Amino acid sequence: MSDATAAADGGERIAKVMARAGLCSRREAERWIAEGRVAVDGRRLDSPAVTVTAASRITVDGKPLPQAEAARLWRYHKPAGLVTSHGDPQGRPTVFEKLPADLPRVISVGRLDLNSEGLLLLTNDGALARRLELPGTGWVRRYRVRVHGAVDDEGLAALAKGVTIDGVSYGPIRAALDSSRGDNSWLTVALTEGKNREIRRVMEHLGLSVTRLIRLSFGPFQLGNLARGQVEEVPPRVLRDQLGGTKGQAQNKGQAHKKPVAKRPSRGKRRP
Repeated sequence: MSDATAAADGGERIAKVMARAGLCSRREAERWIAEGRVAVDGRRLDSPAVTVTAASRITVDGKPLPQAEAARLWRYHKPAGLVTSHGDPQGRPTVFEKLPADLPRVISVGRLDLNSEGLLLLTNDGALARRLELPGTGWVRRYRVRVHGAVDDEGLAALAKGVTIDGVSYGPIRAALDSSRGDNSWLTVALTEGKNREIRRVMEHLGLSVTRLIRLSFGPFQLGNLARGQVEEVPPRVLRDQLGGTKGQAQNKGQAHKKPVAKRPSRGKRRP
């Protein structure tokens, strides 16, 4: 069956269907297929280049694919010291090990590295995660960043034109100095790409070392007053409203808040 015929019949690529079922991300689905864990209509797959329809019988490890649930989104205040991964080869604690037990299986929208903290969006829908991650949404990610070193206002301003570091091109970044005390300063940084360790690498390029990095917002969704380790679901109506404006016009809509799913007890003050 051609892709055009399958599309007319409501067909979709197998990895996308698996992601929408909340079982895994698209990338994980492709890896599982390569490992021979996925079958369609009794035939084990060795490539993700397969289109399926509602009539297809999909199994993973011999078990039927779960029925896709409605897409849901949660805001999570990630503490520093957690890896944004479902498993870590080095045995470090992960975000997903610390989530409330009554949460369904979720994946993250993008990542925050081990030493970064703040807002991390979680979803049960892999297709939604991919949609929100793409720079094409136009959603700004805003951070509060503490740096050590001499801050140069002209250097910060130049980031608005983008910068290339070691062959990697970074898009426009808005960075402003908020306060300074000695060699330590707080900056507000906003960007739309969010490449791996982008802020840390760009600041290092300016001769600054990042000593603390807190994500305050991801598009219209705000960290707000979430305590460390706390999770709150974005109301479905708010999610629908925001998905109707993923080209930037949703940026100034209200914050998404709801009664917390869980609030973890404080373990005392953290050293940044």
